[in-house]
Amino acid sequence: MGRGDLTDEQWAALEPLLPKGARAGRPPVWPRRQLIDGIRFRVRTGVPWRDVPVKYGPWGRIYDLFRRWQRNGTWQRILTRLQSLADAKGVITWDLSVDSTLCRAHQHAAGARKQGDLQKEPAGGIFTEPRDHGLGRSRGGFTTKLHLAVEQGQKPMSIVITAGQRGDSPQFEPVLAKVRVPRIGPGRPRVRPDRVRADKAYASGKNLAVTGMRDDFRLRTTQGQVNQVPTDLIWTSVQDYRPRRVD
Repeated sequence: MGRGDLTDEQWAALEPLLPKGARAGRPPVWPRRQLIDGIRFRVRTGVPWRDVPVKYGPWGRIYDLFRRWQRNGTWQRILTRLQSLADAKGVITWDLSVDSTLCRAHQHAAGARKQGDLQKEPAGGIFTEPRDHGLGRSRGGFTTKLHLAVEQGQKPMSIVITAGQRGDSPQFEPVLAKVRVPRIGPGRPRVRPDRVRADKAYASGKNLAVTGMRDDFRLRTTQGQVNQVPTDLIWTSVQDYRPRRVD
């Protein structure tokens, strides 16, 4: 087992969530676990599909599985189910952190078609791909920006993809709106966190209203500290915010 490959414990949790074969027959030449490890290697390292090590199987089979499950929504269903199971066990901490990160696009991305929905094989799968493909010009060059809402166990709860030059603050509401964890059993999906942590880039009046703060409230700084407000969803003090940083 290579570094980053699924452990036996992880595979035992993942295998029941995978789609079942359409018909019985001989076992596949390339086991799903092996192909999924190949997908994980590629996503983790960013190498071209053709450079995935042969120990994971033919790169074409690995890509085919990844693309097929992307297009029919299998990956999304697996993620949603894992989130539901984790929430039922109480391992999701509903204090969310919202932030963004930039990803440098490969130079070949500059040749993407402007109207992605007209491609022979649209790239979005079950989701609608942005017309700009999430690519834009920023100080870092040709970039994509990932806007994330992450629980305190550092697991992603939602993601919004935009072009690299897009601001953080306008995406605060969209990224929180995508947080949706179905219940195991009866009940509505959980969509509201207990608390939201974000830096000053998100401190606009509109975002304060989204989190339930008073419309007339403005963040005030005293000796570099952000005042704490007793509301359901709040920006907290610098001392409370700092431990979320991983750099």
